[in-house]
Amino acid sequence: MTKKKILGVSGGQPITQADVERMADEAERGYSDAQLRHVGRGRPTLGDGPAKAVQARLDPELHAALERRAKADHKTSSEIVREALHEYLSA
Repeated sequence: MTKKKILGVSGGQPITQADVERMADEAERGYSDAQLRHVGRGRPTLGDGPAKAVQARLDPELHAALERRAKADHKTSSEIVREALHEYLSA
C-alpha cells in the first residue's frame, strides 16, 4: 500500500496531489455563476448598521479572568464584553 504524500491541510482535511489534480480539472472545466457566488460574506451584523470597534486596555488579571469566563461559557471575549456592557448600561 502506497502512502499518499500530504501537501497541505484545508478545513482539517489533508490535501494530496490527487486532490490538487482533481480540483485543477474541475477549475479548467469552469464554474457557473451560481457556483462562484459566495453567500454570507463578511462578519454578521450586530445591529441596524455597521458595528464600531472599541479598544480597552485590561490588566493581566482582568484579561485572564475574561479569557477563563469566555472559555467556560463557550463564547468569545467580545461576546462576554458586549453582554457585560449591555447589562451595565441598562442598570
